[in-house]
Amino acid sequence: MSDDEREFRIETDAIHAGQEPDEETGALMTPIYANSTYQQDAPGEHRGYEYSRTGNPTRADMEQNVAALEGGEYGRAFASGMGGINTVLNLLESGDHVVAGDDIYGGTHRIFTQVYEQYDLAFDFVDTTDLDAVRDAMGESTELLWVETPTNPLLNVNDISALADVAHEYGALCAVDNTFATPYLQRPLELGADVVSHSLTKYLGGHSDVVGGALVTDDEALDADIGFYQNSVGATPSPFDCFLVLRGTKTLPVRMDRHCENARALATWLQDHDAVDRVYYPGLESHPQHDLAAEQMDDFGGMLSFELDGSLEEASTVVSETEVFTLAESLGGVESLIEQPAAMTHAAIPREERLAAGLSDGLIRVSVGVEHIDDMKADLNAAFDQAL
Repeated sequence: MSDDEREFRIETDAIHAGQEPDEETGALMTPIYANSTYQQDAPGEHRGYEYSRTGNPTRADMEQNVAALEGGEYGRAFASGMGGINTVLNLLESGDHVVAGDDIYGGTHRIFTQVYEQYDLAFDFVDTTDLDAVRDAMGESTELLWVETPTNPLLNVNDISALADVAHEYGALCAVDNTFATPYLQRPLELGADVVSHSLTKYLGGHSDVVGGALVTDDEALDADIGFYQNSVGATPSPFDCFLVLRGTKTLPVRMDRHCENARALATWLQDHDAVDRVYYPGLESHPQHDLAAEQMDDFGGMLSFELDGSLEEASTVVSETEVFTLAESLGGVESLIEQPAAMTHAAIPREERLAAGLSDGLIRVSVGVEHIDDMKADLNAAFDQAL
């Protein structure tokens, strides 16, 4: 759905979509419906809800809100981003083949290879910025093309429209993890993707106080299948978690504007810093997919990675010596985070595979928060001085 087709702009949907004042009390915020079960009017006759694993009013409002932000018709929420990814894999059958990027979140790689390979699913990991490599990996049994863009942690940008076309040539689904970009910056359904995945823990929640996931699609039959597994497996979020996500999405546009502003400034500063060998950020003109990012995204996001002109040990010292940047996994909160993917978020990927994908041991990933940019620069400078 383009902006011209939207009833409201995304800034308005973030606050109002899926959320109406309570008819009985006039309460403006969606209540936390802390119910496990619901009264039925007669056996098998209920008022839309019967058991909270199957459906909950707070969750339904949050699902509608996230779907509206993505410009999709249907949204399903999960207890974590991995719960949503697991549900996409539930759609597959023994003998099916999946093509995925070689630069993806370590937890996604782990569930693909260490959980689902034992059920006779096959996975190939390729450079998804190379359409020829993707086509070469596709085959008759390929049922899913899994795409991250920008990728985690090297910030590569993948052409969603072109990759969706390749997937559809083979009758496969194209699923896009839109966690890094958020629907404020990028809406994969508009570009041809079949399903969008989110870790709600990150920017949509936005405050590092909730864990959740979501899947959004325009396909009614696909949504029904996703809903079947959502209910059957039961990896659903609590009403309180859904309330927290709704609290977070209301400020998504204003937070993302500041995340992007700070990340652009920090990436430009790092690129010119004597201690830094390379910066990975789509907003830099030096980025190999900068033009694609400018076309496909409304801004370049709050995530960046960089490599020092030094050793693994020096990089470890940097991430351990910051004060404004907190050494921690995850991303997307208002506070700035720093981490070393090889030892933390991507440790589940074998080292030889990480290196082949360009993920060095000394790579540092940064989730740029909304603090003052001068404090961030001073903090990194102090850490560089300690390490180099």
